[in-house]
Amino acid sequence: MHWLIAPDSFKGSLPAARVAAAMAAGLRRADAQARLTLKPMADGGEGTLDVLHSVSGGFWRECVVHDAAGQARTAAYLCLPDGCCVIEVAQVVPLADVPPGPALERSSFGVGELMLDALDQGATHLALALGGSSTNDGGAGLLLALGARFVDAQGELLRPSPAGLTDLAHVDLSALDQRLASTRIELWSDVDHPLCGGQGASAVFGAQKGLTAAEQLAADKVLQRLAVLAGGDALAQQAGAGAAGGMGWALLLLGGQRISGAQAVADHTGLAAALREADWVLTGEGASDEQTLSGKAPFVVAQLARAAGVPVSLLSGAIRPDPAGRLAASFDGCFSLCSGPMPLSAAMGQAPALLEQACEQLARTVLRARRA
Repeated sequence: MHWLIAPDSFKGSLPAARVAAAMAAGLRRADAQARLTLKPMADGGEGTLDVLHSVSGGFWRECVVHDAAGQARTAAYLCLPDGCCVIEVAQVVPLADVPPGPALERSSFGVGELMLDALDQGATHLALALGGSSTNDGGAGLLLALGARFVDAQGELLRPSPAGLTDLAHVDLSALDQRLASTRIELWSDVDHPLCGGQGASAVFGAQKGLTAAEQLAADKVLQRLAVLAGGDALAQQAGAGAAGGMGWALLLLGGQRISGAQAVADHTGLAAALREADWVLTGEGASDEQTLSGKAPFVVAQLARAAGVPVSLLSGAIRPDPAGRLAASFDGCFSLCSGPMPLSAAMGQAPALLEQACEQLARTVLRARRA
């Protein structure tokens, strides 16, 4: 059989490439002659660059930029063979490595610095993977790095953070880098929230970034004013504007196009073409539930497999209750790696072995059924 292996990472446990390798090892135990194609996946969050590099190649470029608190930080972006430069915002303002200081003082300035460096290298196609950010500034820092200016009623320049923009009176976009007008910009995200309001960036994601309830309301008010003064209040209502603390809105303001992060990765890695030669597809993630169906990597893999007429099974660390059966209906079998009660730490530590075992048993079942 020809198996195509296209899992996302198991967050906190294994990157996607290692998940795929463990799955492959299990398949080999059941079918030593199997043909295996490994296409690790990501959805625009942390690890997206590593997945793209492992499958598509390209070269890395490192820069010293400013992190969310304004401190120097070395970050890298990936220049793909097709000319697209991919920036992962979690390389610059990661939620997993939040800097000290007030959450309302954080800025996305360093992300704009990476964009500028790519433009200096001659890039005309930029893609920004928006998952895992610690900022909630509506992309004001990013815009400042690219030439925008934010001033108060006295004409004084303001800091590009929710706290710094409290007295915002005017947004000047006239000095934005002219190269942006001829640059294709993509924002990769599965987040469909608008910039502001009850389903906006501050209300939905503010708490995980350290904002109190009062700070979420204050930040939302600032972002509403920012959008109006920048002439982007209509864009603020678009799906995805609230991604990465509002960086999605800033990129839309620059003429960017929002696409599914998982679909973008699949496109760059040639997943659809590889599926046409496969007999069976395996995908997975750390934990799966109905939220998987909102554009997560395994669901995108399943959609592409269905379009190609290829069976696809889901193997995840945990399969949460699915009372409506929507998750089950999207795959040819959903399997949890844990066959019995097990502490989370033990399951994560044993993930490679559990993956191998689960894939071996699935393969033996499929092979026996095909022989019958």
